[in-house]
Amino acid sequence: MNETTTASWRTLLTQAHDALRSSVAGVGGGAWDAATPCEKWSVTQVLQHATGDQIAFAAAITGGAWPSEDPFAPSGSIEGDPRAHLAVGLDASARAWATVDDDAEQVPVPLPQGPMPASLAAGACALDAAVHAWDIAVATGQPSPLTPEMAVPLMEVATQIVEPLRAYGAYAPALETGDDADEVTVLLAYLGRRPV
Repeated sequence: MNETTTASWRTLLTQAHDALRSSVAGVGGGAWDAATPCEKWSVTQVLQHATGDQIAFAAAITGGAWPSEDPFAPSGSIEGDPRAHLAVGLDASARAWATVDDDAEQVPVPLPQGPMPASLAAGACALDAAVHAWDIAVATGQPSPLTPEMAVPLMEVATQIVEPLRAYGAYAPALETGDDADEVTVLLAYLGRRPV
């Protein structure tokens, strides 16, 4: 994240975690099986995926346990409270990132690109949480949790990490936007999501 200070990557990650937590907290009881912008995945499956990704980032950093379920093949079934399920992943992620130096040059990540500078690695973790927060919010009729202030640094991250990940199916092809598109729309379209 060229223009993002080392201190602000922590803020961005916290904002993304908060967005995901808020979106999940706002899911009504009957909406867990609702379709999402993630093709073929329900709200529950997106939650499982997002939680698993946060655990994977934590595991890469700490050497701890990896997700018990493949984040890219979520079952669609969670035992117990889905919010508590998410809290496990977000707490593990937050604890792991607290151990990373602000200006670390080589932070392990669960991505095929391998270790990255702390600001980019944390940005990748934040991008994952933020976009899935949006997926869940949109699927359940909640307001978008993404703000322009989040979208600008997340777009910086996305342009550095997303292209190689498209080959793995992690992101759909980028969509076109008009010249008048705002920062959130540009980010979502780049990630293959229709912002309306």
